[in-house]
Amino acid sequence: MRALLISTYDLGRQPLGLASPAAWLRLSGVEVDCADTSREPLDDARIAAASFVAFYLPMHTATRLAGPIIDRVRAVNPSAHLCAYGLYAPLNAEWLRTRGVSDVIGPEAEAELVELVKSQGPNHQSPVTSPNAQRPTPEYIQPDRAGLPALETYASLRMPDGGRRTIGSTDATRGCKHLCRHCPIVPVYHGRFRAVPIEVVLDDIRAQVAQGAQHVSFGDPDFFNGPTHARRLVERLARAWPGLSYDVTIKIEHLLRHADLLPILHDTGCLFVTSAVESIDDAVLERLRKGHTRADFVRAVGLCRDAALTLAPTFIPFTPWTTLEGYVELLDLLEALDLVEHVAPVQLGIRLLVTAESPLLELSDVRARVSAYDQASLTWPWRHDDSRVDALQASIMRIVGAGAAAPRAAVFATIVAAARAQAGLPTEPRPIAARRAVPYVSEPWYCCAEPMESV
Repeated sequence: MRALLISTYDLGRQPLGLASPAAWLRLSGVEVDCADTSREPLDDARIAAASFVAFYLPMHTATRLAGPIIDRVRAVNPSAHLCAYGLYAPLNAEWLRTRGVSDVIGPEAEAELVELVKSQGPNHQSPVTSPNAQRPTPEYIQPDRAGLPALETYASLRMPDGGRRTIGSTDATRGCKHLCRHCPIVPVYHGRFRAVPIEVVLDDIRAQVAQGAQHVSFGDPDFFNGPTHARRLVERLARAWPGLSYDVTIKIEHLLRHADLLPILHDTGCLFVTSAVESIDDAVLERLRKGHTRADFVRAVGLCRDAALTLAPTFIPFTPWTTLEGYVELLDLLEALDLVEHVAPVQLGIRLLVTAESPLLELSDVRARVSAYDQASLTWPWRHDDSRVDALQASIMRIVGAGAAAPRAAVFATIVAAARAQAGLPTEPRPIAARRAVPYVSEPWYCCAEPMESV
């Protein structure tokens, strides 16, 4: 039995979603080939050699990219048994089935993948795992990254002095205990999260350091879902590798609640904290069920600065409730808080994504705006009541695409001019003030949205 695990995109990181199940399958005696099509071509010989092919779908972009590859696998190797797993697999089970995928399971996939591979037979058929199904607490073993592209081929850390660091990545927890309406984790985990044993996390980091990792990006939806676990982990990490830096993702409300841990993050090597702020409009934040307010965001900026931590906020600025004036207000606030360099320009053009099973559909004003579910985009498309807002979003994404190699401040200035012009506000040129550079990942982080979507 030969299994081929395929990842199409995982935010520019070496996919843990291949390495972890590969370890389980190899331990059970299965020959495993791992392919990351975002970094390497997948030739027909590798497809033809596999009797079991599993697609890792951790996000919306990865799922859409998987469609043509699923079709190709079926054409090259029609006898192969096809499976899909990951956060977005159960959310798109019906679509996957129509493309010939037999088994669809969620993100806690390791044991189920072993069972599927071992139980293959000509009449085998497995039910789709329900997104809300209770799952037994999984075991964890050290991921096996053998056969994956080298870490140097993935996104790198850009330092303020112009240097670069090779990035490794891992997860300290799975799931999330929060219920943000726009988040794809919610319909799958339904408010549950699990801590990965510290020894397993450290073993994975150790293996990546041996491969050249100089920085670790923790992929947890919220690193402070388990604050005690997080503290113990980073203290162990700092003792084991004093020169290793890292970054984490933490909700605004957790930055406030656990402000006493922020100096510890800094002292143990944390260079920046990503936080999904999404909006500065309290009414929008309430609809998204984010758990923080605009004032909380401003306070978190100050707390991180006091702890000498860079806060990298992310946004979904284009929602059904966005106004032109509100968008300009967001830009003004970022400038006032000296956060222009902290925000990847793509964050200023992201449009809210309404996917299958999304809790956003609980809201009557979202249901009133969406059109029929679109199998091509795997979304419920929506248009803003004010067509100027949709036009601005498309314009911002064109600016971001054209300015991919330009300094962030220069792209920001162009975005400001476009937004103010669309809102009918004065657009006299603004000086681009010199700002302190901050560390950032070369492939911008985003979640719960499709950055290149426009109308």
